[in-house]
This record gives sequence, C-alpha cells and structure tokens, in this order.
Amino acid sequence: MDGGGLADASLTDSYFSTSFIGVNGFGSPAETKYPMMQRMTNSSSSPSLLNDSAKQYAGHDPLTSPNSSLFNDFAALSVSQRRKTPNPSASEFIPKGGSTSRLSNVSQSSMSAFSQALFSHPSMGSPAAAGLAPGMSLSAGSSPLHSPKITPHTSPAPRRRSHTPNPANYMVPTSASASVANAVSQPPSTGQVIQKETVGGTTYFYTDTTPAPLTGMVFPNYHIYHPAAPHVAYMQPKANAPSFFMADELRQELINRHLITMAQIDQADIPAVPAEVDSYHSLFPLEPLPPPNRIQKTSNFGYITSCYKAVNSKDDLPYCLRRIHGFRLVNTKCMVLVDMWKKIQHSNIVTLREVFTTKAFGEHSLVFAYDFHAGGETMMSRHFNDPSADSYFTKRKWGQHDGPLPRQHAGLLPESLIWAYIVQLSSALRTIHTAGLACRVMDPTKILVTGKTRLRVNCVGIFDVLTFDNSQNNPLALMAQFQQADLISLGKVVLALACNSLSGIQRENLQKAMELVTINYSSDLKNLILYLLTDQNRLRSVNDIMPMIGARFYTQLDAAQMRNDVIEEDLAKEVQNGRLFRLLAKLGTINERPEFQKDPTWSETGDRYLLKLFRDHLFHQVTEAGTPWIDLSHIISCLNKLDAGVPEKISLISRDEKSVLVVTYSDLKRCFENTFQELIAAANGQL
Repeated sequence: MDGGGLADASLTDSYFSTSFIGVNGFGSPAETKYPMMQRMTNSSSSPSLLNDSAKQYAGHDPLTSPNSSLFNDFAALSVSQRRKTPNPSASEFIPKGGSTSRLSNVSQSSMSAFSQALFSHPSMGSPAAAGLAPGMSLSAGSSPLHSPKITPHTSPAPRRRSHTPNPANYMVPTSASASVANAVSQPPSTGQVIQKETVGGTTYFYTDTTPAPLTGMVFPNYHIYHPAAPHVAYMQPKANAPSFFMADELRQELINRHLITMAQIDQADIPAVPAEVDSYHSLFPLEPLPPPNRIQKTSNFGYITSCYKAVNSKDDLPYCLRRIHGFRLVNTKCMVLVDMWKKIQHSNIVTLREVFTTKAFGEHSLVFAYDFHAGGETMMSRHFNDPSADSYFTKRKWGQHDGPLPRQHAGLLPESLIWAYIVQLSSALRTIHTAGLACRVMDPTKILVTGKTRLRVNCVGIFDVLTFDNSQNNPLALMAQFQQADLISLGKVVLALACNSLSGIQRENLQKAMELVTINYSSDLKNLILYLLTDQNRLRSVNDIMPMIGARFYTQLDAAQMRNDVIEEDLAKEVQNGRLFRLLAKLGTINERPEFQKDPTWSETGDRYLLKLFRDHLFHQVTEAGTPWIDLSHIISCLNKLDAGVPEKISLISRDEKSVLVVTYSDLKRCFENTFQELIAAANGQL
C-alpha cells in the first residue's frame, strides 16, 4: 500500500511508532527529533564530545508534548512506565576525565594499538573534532553533580549503544584513508551546527554531524508487514506456513514452556512439599516424589534425591532445586568448588546458582539451585525409553547372514543427530575442563534435551560436594583423573546413541556394538568411540577429538545460524503484531464507552462516531447473503492504513444504512489521536 506523507508532529505520535519506528521511520523512540548526547566510543556510560551521527535539536519535544508517545498515551491503561535501565544521573553526562583538555590530550601510548582505523567514519572522530567554540565549557552555571533530578522527560536522552540506526547512514560513502589520530588536529567540518540547551542549571552542547542521505533515497514513513527475507523464504519446509504469525510448532513449544513454568500444586493434596524453602516458594515436583519410607538410593549419587521447580523471592525467577535427602554438610571447604561452578556460563551446561542446607523438609537436606529450563527431558527418556530396542539388540546374532543388517530406518539414530550431540557435549566438557573442573555426570539420565537437538549437562557440581574429602589439602588434586573418566563416559554415551540401546555399553556386548557402528556409520564415528573408550598411556584431552569431528562442526554452526534466521523472521512478525495490538487496545478504550465527562452520548457523537463506524467496517461486515465476512488480511490492512494515516478514502456506513460517510484514513487518524489524547488528559486530571 502507499502511505501518505505524515506531518512531523503527527509522526512522532504515530500510535505504535513510539515503540518500534521513530521520526524518520526507522529510529528508536529515543532517537526521535531530540538532542542526543554522544557517548564515548570506549565507554557505555559517559558522554563525549565525539559526535557519532548526533541529531540536530528541534524545538518539538516528543516526550513531553501533549500529543506525545506511549509514555503518556498509556497512562490511563495502567501500563508500567518503569525503565529497564536506571534513569541517567547527572554524572552520566560528565565525560571521563572531567575536562576537554584532558580528552584532547590523550597520550599516544594509549592509542598506539588502535590509532589506524581500517574502516573510518566521519562520526568516529576525536574529542577535538566536536568543534566547541572557544570559551564554551561542558557545564555552565552549576555543576552537573549538583543539578536537580534529571529524567528522560527533562534532559537530553543519552544515546545508548543499542540504538536503532538510521538506514540512511549506511548509504553514505565514507573515506577509509583518514585515521583517528589525524582527526585530532582537524577543525570542525563545514556544516556542523552547535546546539545549546540548559536543563536544571546545566548547559549541554551538541553538534550535528549526521551524514546527509544520498539523493533519491526514500524510506517509508508508515508501518506494514514486510515479506520474508529470500534466504528464509526458500528454507521454509511448509508451503502453507502462516504469513502473519509465528510457526505453529514454535508457538506450541513456547506455550508448553509457559505452562510448565507457571504450574503449581495444591498444597492440601501434597502436604509433603513445603510452602517455602529458604528464599524459594511455590515448589512444584518435576519428578515423582519418593515414598517417605524409601530405603533404596539412586545409582548416580548414592543418596535419595528429588527435584522441584521453585520461584526465588529475591528476583521472582524460576529455578530448579535438586534436593539431596538426609545429607548433613559438615564442612564448608567444598564451597570453593561450588564457587568455581557458579562462574561457568555455557550454552550446553545448566548453570549452578547456589547451594544451601535446609530442614524445611523435616530432615537435614542439601539443596542445589540450577537454572530452570522448561520442557526439558533427559536423554534417557528421549532415546532409551523403548524396551524393545534393547531386546532387538541383545537377541540379534551378529556376524551371521541370517537376516538383513539393521539400518537407520530400522530404529537407529541418524548420524547427523549423533554428531550434533557430540559437538555440544564435547563443547561442554571443554569448558568444564578448561576451568579446572570435571563433569562427573556424563550420563543419559543427567543430560537434558530441550527442543529438538539442544543438549545441556545437568546436575554439575553435586559429586564434588557429596564426595568432598576433608583430608585433601588440594581439592583439585584428583580432577585430572576425573577428567579422564569424563572422556570414557562421553564415549559410552556416544556408543549408546549409535546402538540406540543402553545394552551396547555393557562389556559383554561391546564387540557386537562396535560391529553395529562399523556397518551403519562412518569410520570417523567409529574411531572417535574407540579413542574415547580405549585406555591410553598418556593423558587425553577433549581437544583430541576435534580432528575426528572435522568439518561436521561447520555443519552444526550452519544449522544453528539457519535456525536463528527462521526464529528472527518469526520475531519480526510478532513485532508488527504487537504494534497492531496496541492500536486495538487504544481503539477499545474509545468505542462503546458508556459515559465520559458526564456525557452518556460521548461515544456516539463527533469523532467518536466515526471511530465506531470504522470499528464496524473492521469487524462487522457481512456478505450479500447476510453471513459474517471474516477476512484477517482486511483487518490487518485497514489497521496499517489507519496507523500510517494514508490519504486513501473509505466509505463508512451507519448500522441503519441511512448514512454513508466518505473519509480518508488520515482523517480517521486525526480523530483517533484527538480522542485518545482527550481520554489521557482526563485520566491525568487535566480536564
């Protein structure tokens, strides 16, 4: 559709551009026509005289004007206006060093390594390039440290590193020959305009070095669904994939995760679960609870264990609690190892957050708190929960030609999947071993699978606490032996996956299992398993298997990036859907309002009557036969045209069909803006 040009004032108040698209159609809300204090290129918290595409100050303030953005528009809807980052304090606007002279006299030794830029940009100049006139200082009058409260509504919003750039800036040719070092002595370029503003006794100066776009460049000033990127469109597996919403499979997976995260129990039905444990509440069992008189202990840790989902009252985030029943911690020296585990952050490891003791369960218990990954299942339940697979493996007479050899379609896993698991598990082991620790839980019952192929090693650090030897002077003395055991455990996991049966890792079936691998899989996979399971005269490292993985690592990297492209495309759809939802939310606050300012006919007169007819045009149309006409594309198209305020004309018919009003979408948008601002003013007590 063609969007009509919008006035400057109305653009800044485009009902959903405040969240996604700024004045120029692409900037973030903080980048509307508002003065920007440029930050130092080597710091995210201090402004600088360096001016990286700082916009020229204009008199219109989109954050404080009565026609303004989402901050004021949604005040009546009780939407939280809290910032995700703290409000900038006065000290944020002080350049490091405190004076321009110090900025301009940076030592050559500190800039020698980065003095020559491979790709320079006019905005990436030096402090002196900002072009302050003689006598101008950063703070005139009172010091910024003593200035009154500075909020985003009363002071220039400092541009964050996460800003949305103007696409026009990428189209401006730059010179790569000018170095940063030479820019120190360059005078201000022609055309730079110094802006000045005083807020609370503090004077700020800004320069405009925004590169002008090339002639003929036109960017849309309206919002609309864009088509899928070609590289994503051609990889779509289904021709009937939804065009306006995310894929059904991804949506269902996310919904399931949300349901599991929000699940709770009835305390009356399960009284054995305490209401609160330390700083955690809302416990939900993730595994069947062991009977109270249970004597049998788990084969992994040697203690009875149970697992819960709980919410931490300190940060209101869900965590996974692994309880060790009947364990009394007598020495806290093991916390040295716990602190080492808490520092490990890896995409294939469930992070350990804290360890504490408690009597909330009626006995001494040791609790390990991990990150909670909703919807995860163990590798045991995903791949080794079929008893027929073991019987098929053990009953077959290997080496005899009395039947067809098993192939992947006969129950074996694809080799690509096995290599995907190997890459992830070896990456996790590499990070753990590099940190000087050992996994010690490389077991199918302790490996979580989320989604299709995402693995995470769970329950790390438990063995280090349960088997801690107080007589050892160095708690890391035995880590080298444990790391060698990790490699053997990894080999057993890979062999079990290749056989699709846990019977394959038993000693009496080892020869049969290797024959199965030789017949159905590549020699690289066989050599990797043999290397991991064979005793060596030297200490082995997880890095030794990298040549066996070879180019398959790039295959996994390519698959991960393609998956990221698909998810980003789905996210782009939801960006537009969120904008339209906010548009409908505003429209819903206007239509059919019973009374406003003691006027019961308010919603049926004036501009509100046009919006009521537009609502009927959106949702209540019928066919010639009188049946409801449901067309999602019609609804989305009309909402986008309203948001843009295009000059296209539309016929609105009254319900009694006696009146026909011909208006443009720009007229409807004006009515929409004025009416909603009237509601906001009344909600704020301004009427």
